[in-house]
Amino acid sequence: MGNTESNAYRNHLSRFLPEEQADIDGVFDTLSGSSGSAGAKNGKATKKTVSLAALQAYVREPLPEQMTVRLYNGMKSIDLTGKSSALSEQIAKEQFVIFMSNLLKGNADEKVTIIMRMMSKTEGPVKGKQIQEFTEDLITSVVHVLNYRKELRGWNLENTRDSASGVKALASQLLSELKLADGTKPVGPQLMETNFDQSVIEDWVYRVPQISVFLSVVIRQGLHVLHSLPDQTKDILNLVPGCKGIKGRGLASLFDIPSIIYINSHLPAELQHKWQLLFSSRLHGESFSQLCGHIVNKGPCIVILKDLDGYIFGGFASHSWEVKPQFQGDNRCFLFSAFPSLAVYTYTGYNDHYMYLNHGQQTMPNGLGMGGQHGYFGLWIDSDYGKGHSKAKPRCTTYNSPQLSAKEDFTLDAMEVWAVGDLPESAGTKGKKSILDADPQAQALLEMAGKSRQSEGLREPLEEDEEDDN
Repeated sequence: MGNTESNAYRNHLSRFLPEEQADIDGVFDTLSGSSGSAGAKNGKATKKTVSLAALQAYVREPLPEQMTVRLYNGMKSIDLTGKSSALSEQIAKEQFVIFMSNLLKGNADEKVTIIMRMMSKTEGPVKGKQIQEFTEDLITSVVHVLNYRKELRGWNLENTRDSASGVKALASQLLSELKLADGTKPVGPQLMETNFDQSVIEDWVYRVPQISVFLSVVIRQGLHVLHSLPDQTKDILNLVPGCKGIKGRGLASLFDIPSIIYINSHLPAELQHKWQLLFSSRLHGESFSQLCGHIVNKGPCIVILKDLDGYIFGGFASHSWEVKPQFQGDNRCFLFSAFPSLAVYTYTGYNDHYMYLNHGQQTMPNGLGMGGQHGYFGLWIDSDYGKGHSKAKPRCTTYNSPQLSAKEDFTLDAMEVWAVGDLPESAGTKGKKSILDADPQAQALLEMAGKSRQSEGLREPLEEDEEDDN
């Protein structure tokens, strides 16, 4: 390319470190079917390009077909001013590099033109329906490629809820942030038919960081480019938290991968690296005292439950749960819904009724609650395990959340509690032993008497420091 390199192209190239440039060169050479130096001596006659077929062959397994076509359309949309358009169906090296530069290193203004061509092959405004299809494809591709590359950090498609409904729920949530120039937010069928111009999409990409992060994951992990270099760690490192405590227990979580990604992004940054299962009604039984015993003094937690109508919802508790008749927690707590819709509801400042846990008291309500007030919680699990309520007419005072359950008073189907971040030292989880471990003589006596160790089946698996394997 020599002297024909434009200044603009060199500026894009300079955004990448030398080892990143080498990585991009290597992938482009593989895609264009050349070995790098071959063809250079013949000048422009054998200028390396990439076809859609070559891109499809390269990412056939890591990425769904429709996302590969979108990536190709995005690359093809880059206008190399003054260049011959004879090879317009092929991707030139400059287009490939500028695509990488804009989507991985650029701001919303630099990304938006490419993203709009990934949504629609024709120039001009895009319809809400096209944005929805692009967003669903993007989320599907993130789940697919992270699973394919074994980057789900202990989660997998077997130990989580089916992701299909989660993809649609997360896409709907991200689309709900689309705002027209006059500030209105179209919804429902109106949203699908509305035309959105470039300035509106640019504003959306700027305000909804997930779009850029997901594109980064799809490009880095799909094309296997720049995936192991330190630059990526800022936005991708804790996209999916490490999962502990579910391996080998035959349990599928109430969470799906898209909802894990979305809920995790709302946690304080220092808690996003790891989730550890503390309680599951399917493992530990349907008992309020079992619930309390597993979650008290374990640090910040996520509570998630499913009612008999199939609604899935919960809350983030920013402090260790303590059994006491007072409200606890702080304004980092939030409530959320995961199905049929996905949304997070943060504190309003109206009151400090963030979280409440009480058991065995005569005078105060016994149960686990978040938001609202006694008898009228945003989320309530009664100590008479199995019953609960989510009251919000019209909204919960503490979190501005609507009714989260299908019916105001609900029956519990299943419940999980996950510790997030590192467990506090006082939790005493390291090498936690049964009383029978501490007294081998007692164990021997039991065995001699023909009694089995009743506590063996309930023993928590000893946690290693590594997250569960995929």
